[in-house]
Amino acid sequence: MAVVELAKPLPVVRACWREYLVLTKPRVVALMAFTVAVGMLLSSRTLPPWRPMLFGLLGIALVAGAAAAINHLVDFRLDAVMARTRARPLPRGVLRRGEVLGFSAVLGVSGMALLLVFTNLMCALLTLASLLGYAVVYSLYLKYATPQNIVIGGAAGAAPPLLGWVAITGQVDGGALALFLIIFVWTPPHFWALAIHRRDDYAKADVPMLPVTHGVPFTAHRVLVYAVALLPVSLIPVAIGMSGWVYFTGASLLGLRFIGHAWRLKRDPQWSMPTFRFSIAYLFGLFAALLADHYLMG
Repeated sequence: MAVVELAKPLPVVRACWREYLVLTKPRVVALMAFTVAVGMLLSSRTLPPWRPMLFGLLGIALVAGAAAAINHLVDFRLDAVMARTRARPLPRGVLRRGEVLGFSAVLGVSGMALLLVFTNLMCALLTLASLLGYAVVYSLYLKYATPQNIVIGGAAGAAPPLLGWVAITGQVDGGALALFLIIFVWTPPHFWALAIHRRDDYAKADVPMLPVTHGVPFTAHRVLVYAVALLPVSLIPVAIGMSGWVYFTGASLLGLRFIGHAWRLKRDPQWSMPTFRFSIAYLFGLFAALLADHYLMG
């Protein structure tokens, strides 16, 4: 009987751990951490020192997790309305707002401490600015103020590879800005493809996303425009001598395929989720090509 009683709390502990993990948006942070690591590796001709790389990556990931948790906190009423998000911990009542705020504070303070100790002040300040840009400026204001919210707020989401670069070098170079610009231009077509699929949810929640305010055909056209613009932007690393033909080939093929998905989306809204999913594969493939070129051609 005693053994049974001791075993009862275990599922609760396991469930709580999962709920806190959900707050950090682990899939988003994982992709972000990959771009951070690539930024770190591209910043140096040789392998960067392991301490700033390991603890810098961990610190940036922790701050990103804190920003994600704050986003859950800010959006909990909105999340309760939307089908995609109503199963999150706060709308379900599994966690309280104070617990989420405390969890976010622990992550944020821990991450900032790691950055200050193991990287440099510029990296720490830029990471903090990125957190505030996403969790406060975008989540509290821009999302509800304008259908261009994701374009303006995309600067915070585009920061990770730049942060990785600065964590190693302590300065913002042309290469870091090129990586930033690629994700900045990639973000709108990536997000708008999902927004088309979730248009009814956003309309129900009264959030002025582009498909709600301007319609699906207009949004699909904008996705195509940005996908076309992304192709030359993605080739900036070649133009500035940062990458060579390996990356050029990979970026060109990926860019043309992204344009193909966007073209299909313009003709048929059912291509919204395939376009969204490919946009994630595109970013991963593009940064993998950057890394491959760096070590094969460097």
